[in-house]
Amino acid sequence: MNDRDEPRRRSRFRRLPRTPEPAAVRGARAPARPGRLLRSPARPGEPLFAQAPKAWQRLLPFAVTAACVATLLPVTIVVLTDAYGAGGGWAGALGVAQTVPLLLAVTRPVRAWAIVLGADTVGALVVLGSDGLAGLAWPWTPMGIVGYLLVMVCLGLREPVRTLIGVWLATGAVGVVLGFSRPAVTTDTVALLFVLSGALLAVTGSLRGLGDAQQRIAEQESISEAERARRTLLEERARIARELHDVVAHHMSVITVQADSAPYRLPGMAEPVREEFAAIAASARESLGEMRRLLTVLRSDQAHGSTGAAGTDGGPVGEGGEGGAERAPQPGIGRIQQLVEATVRAGQPVELSLAAGADGAAPPAVDLSAYRIVQEALANVVRHAPGARARVSVTYDAREVLVLVVNGPGRDGAPALETAGTGHGLVGMRERVRLTGGTLDTGPLPDGGFRVAARLPLNGPIEEAS
Repeated sequence: MNDRDEPRRRSRFRRLPRTPEPAAVRGARAPARPGRLLRSPARPGEPLFAQAPKAWQRLLPFAVTAACVATLLPVTIVVLTDAYGAGGGWAGALGVAQTVPLLLAVTRPVRAWAIVLGADTVGALVVLGSDGLAGLAWPWTPMGIVGYLLVMVCLGLREPVRTLIGVWLATGAVGVVLGFSRPAVTTDTVALLFVLSGALLAVTGSLRGLGDAQQRIAEQESISEAERARRTLLEERARIARELHDVVAHHMSVITVQADSAPYRLPGMAEPVREEFAAIAASARESLGEMRRLLTVLRSDQAHGSTGAAGTDGGPVGEGGEGGAERAPQPGIGRIQQLVEATVRAGQPVELSLAAGADGAAPPAVDLSAYRIVQEALANVVRHAPGARARVSVTYDAREVLVLVVNGPGRDGAPALETAGTGHGLVGMRERVRLTGGTLDTGPLPDGGFRVAARLPLNGPIEEAS
């Protein structure tokens, strides 16, 4: 690595954008499209496919019903007039009543069904006394059957099972009642419509139930994924709080010791000054006690097997178990060299560029955050791209620490330990970067690799993540 490239890399780091939303949470919000297309409308009067993702899908029911009305209306009038011998006025009125309500079936199929059934029944009674019915379909005409079945499709895609059963039984009951008046020379269509309508109601009702089930599954998966991401976020925040306790407790302990020993180290001190040092020591001890009580609450979840962010502990390049890591001194930039060496011994080629004097140049929070970011990034390389060459660079100046971890594509023939990532490991990086007021940029590279770049200000505000 050439030292002349350092200013150029620093200028690129300072323009890093804010961290995007985790892919796991973003992907969890996208519902399944088949479920949205076939699910029941949410509100009364809402059209079929109203929640479909595309405009042409939302307009499809209106287009189909309009085409059916435009085709069936003239055919119904002509057939009723010429074949069944109905008068022109009756034929026109029945044609409109049997076909135009199909447009209403898209939004209110039960009302459309009642109108169409009534019109078909009246039509059967009107042509009952006509001559020339020999061999014709009765009581349901062919055009009436087609329109009625279209209403059944709309009903099945929208209404609950109880309504569908009621509609089907009512269809059969009306047909049976009309069957007592059937002329002997006609072709009985009662059983035909009863069977076809039942089959269509069963098929479309099953499709609607499948769409509703898929939608519920997608919603539950979204909720579960969001809860997992939230739990990981809370666990990582608790871990950061524990680590900050260790950092702050060290300084508070130093303050307590210095305040208690001041009267012995500085003889001849005035009594008011002694009392002031005693008050400082008492306040420091009280603060340490409060921090220990708070830490007891944060550590209470360990009895239930709680761990830190995904991949931070127990990974191929980790520090060991949670309990062992908490009892050890907090790591920092100075231990990144050991971390890289452990990764190389595990068979992962890693190149390290660590600025001279970086160890001890950063505040404790930044020092620890830089180490954890490199640790998580290398763990992800081992899991998702085994054998890939990686490069770790840690540089600093008077204002900030710059951390860059870049890896290439995985080695050919080396199976990944994990084929799909949840994005939870990035949650810990994000929280640590927010802790120091910096920025984080992560994403894939054109050649198939991945990049993690963090900017950690040395004097950034430590804000509570909300």
